[in-house]
Amino acid sequence: MNSFEADCQPVLIGSLPHLDHGAAVKLIFDHTPQIPIWPQLPHYRNEGMMLQFLPGLPGITQKEDRVFIDSSGVDFETEFLAFFEDYLGVVEGAVDLEDSRFVMTPDDAPGFELFLEEARQRQADLIGLKGQITGPITFCTGLADQQGRALFYDEQLRDAAVKLLAMRARYQTRMMARIKERPLLFFDEPGLAGFGSSAFITITPGDINTCLSEVYEGVREEGGLTGVHVCANTEWPVIFDTGVDVVSFDAYSFFDKLTLFSDHLIAFFNRGGILASGIVPTTAELIERETTENLVDRWIGQLEQLEELGVPKKQVVKQTLITPSCGTGTVTEQQASRVLELTRDVSAVIRERFL
Repeated sequence: MNSFEADCQPVLIGSLPHLDHGAAVKLIFDHTPQIPIWPQLPHYRNEGMMLQFLPGLPGITQKEDRVFIDSSGVDFETEFLAFFEDYLGVVEGAVDLEDSRFVMTPDDAPGFELFLEEARQRQADLIGLKGQITGPITFCTGLADQQGRALFYDEQLRDAAVKLLAMRARYQTRMMARIKERPLLFFDEPGLAGFGSSAFITITPGDINTCLSEVYEGVREEGGLTGVHVCANTEWPVIFDTGVDVVSFDAYSFFDKLTLFSDHLIAFFNRGGILASGIVPTTAELIERETTENLVDRWIGQLEQLEELGVPKKQVVKQTLITPSCGTGTVTEQQASRVLELTRDVSAVIRERFL
């Protein structure tokens, strides 16, 4: 499937609690220099999961603290047509992606620009680079129109939102691939934890597959590997069935839920899929309590369970990344640093023992 060697390397999830983007980039490269990420700092409102990737969509409206898509405005149809003209221009090669509305500017993502600068300077150390973006299900169910209806339930608005994410993911991937081939691009999908509940009763597995397949396409066109990150439990077969390259999950709390679907898991490994094992917890109480040794023992226990299911240990080690269970945007800077240290150290011990 790919030439990327996971080998239980440490990789982080996007958010950090810091206020300084430069300090956040330095912290990331100091702890995970082989596969660094770019930092999202949700302390700044515009770096939240929805707002950071929203620019470029037609109809963006803010009233007081509410941001929504107003499709009733007099200029909306004109904006909407312009959006699709720009999209088709990029897809058909008439417009360079880097000159389009789909560029992630320093105003949108200051951490991304600083990350690219640092990665260029440390290019010789790199095994890969990782970016991230809000996934289409979370994005389209978390944003609403002027009537308060989620974008997902308006076919036109959903189509535009998915295409926006696909192009922004493609842009990230292109910028990273210029520095190191085969970058990773994760779609963060906390919204999929609600799949199957009454709130999402009309969303089908086919809908999820269609949306994710479209955003994967842009990443793969630029030579990247796709990932989906869900920080809670979900209907895992739906994720596996999308053909994603990397499944990122909270292995600390939900490993037993994932292994319920052993046939899907075995097939995923056998086609070369990579499991991003979120073995390092990111809740304040657990961060303070856990140690490297405890987490390594916990992961080895999971390794043995996977072997019992029919996946050889050597294959698991080769096709696993060691990660935190989620981002660290909601904890203190000291706790976030502890998560980074644990991720680095757990990976180092596992690699020493098994590689």
